[in-house]
Amino acid sequence: MTNSLRPHGQQRAPLPPAQSPAPGVPSPRPPGTPHASPAAAPDVRPVKQRDAFFDNAKYLAIVFVAMGHAWEPLTDHSRAAEALYMVVYTFHMPAFIIISGYFSRSFDMRPDRLRRLITGVVVPYVLFEVAYSLFKRWADDDPSHPISLLDPWYLTWFLVALFVWRMTVPLWKAVRWPVPLALAIAVLASVSPDIGDDLDLQRVLQFLPFFVVGLFMKPEHFQLMRRREVRILSVPVLAVTLAFAYWAGPRMNSAWFYHRDSAQELGAPWWAGVVMTLAMFGCSMVLTSCFFAWVPRRKMWFTVLGAGTLYGYLLHGFLAKGSRFWGWYDEYAWLNHPVGEVLVSVFAAAVITALCTPVVQRMFRFAMEPKMEWAFKRDATELARERAKS
Repeated sequence: MTNSLRPHGQQRAPLPPAQSPAPGVPSPRPPGTPHASPAAAPDVRPVKQRDAFFDNAKYLAIVFVAMGHAWEPLTDHSRAAEALYMVVYTFHMPAFIIISGYFSRSFDMRPDRLRRLITGVVVPYVLFEVAYSLFKRWADDDPSHPISLLDPWYLTWFLVALFVWRMTVPLWKAVRWPVPLALAIAVLASVSPDIGDDLDLQRVLQFLPFFVVGLFMKPEHFQLMRRREVRILSVPVLAVTLAFAYWAGPRMNSAWFYHRDSAQELGAPWWAGVVMTLAMFGCSMVLTSCFFAWVPRRKMWFTVLGAGTLYGYLLHGFLAKGSRFWGWYDEYAWLNHPVGEVLVSVFAAAVITALCTPVVQRMFRFAMEPKMEWAFKRDATELARERAKS
């Protein structure tokens, strides 16, 4: 897969490459970058430029993630909060996962990419799974809560899923109909209660189609979603969706949006899993397209924060869960009124913004992006480059 496919005879500038939304896979080669020749200087490397569109999309998506977590306790008292919660949960994680798939296209089991996958995904998973478990023991007064790397708790499921999805990239490139196959796997998972909770495989499998879609997306697809016509059309689509969510809120089990249980575990017949999986996939793709249509393509004040979304994602979980453990929503009843709901939303956006800043990234890089050079053998290319320099 290249990053600069153009229709025949049409000179349209493709999207510039960007870094991966989460550590683990290097960005595709920038368009027009020549292959290094044997005579080229070994210490000269092409500079990887970030695309403001993808950084903006990641930042805005993580803001919706934080606000969704802040709205969850309000849904029992506010129908409007419940409608917003349902709409946001339809697209925020699919948007992240599609971007993750898009920047996983070059993953090919190369040693340096495997090292980055381990240091940028596996190590943070181990550290944060242990940290979250200890936090629950302390904050929720639950000393019996187990520390198990096979049973992801709260937000760490995404790191497990990211690892599994990227390890299967070569498989998806080999099959003939990858997206229909991924959808079939998601449907089968939704009707298979025996899968269990190990590695949160229900979520891994039910969210899989979005990763595969991103894996096979081309720059032209993002260009299409950013057209003026799509942006205008997205307004009535979003209005109708909000109205439907307001009606459906009291009538629908919001657990369908989490993709973490089978239909039988939600008290529904098996065929409901088939219908809901396909319906949710279609709705998520439509709303994700609407979201991408309104993402700014130019550099904004928050563009730099797009590089720190995984930091914000994992760190804000302590506050999100702590607010439940410590009973803030019950203690401060005014939070359940319209003014309180607005303030909760603003506070959540401010917190997640602060957690994505470069300062926080530097503070927690030891846990999120450790170098761990001591743990890996040096590959031949790296050794040859050092010998050429000396």
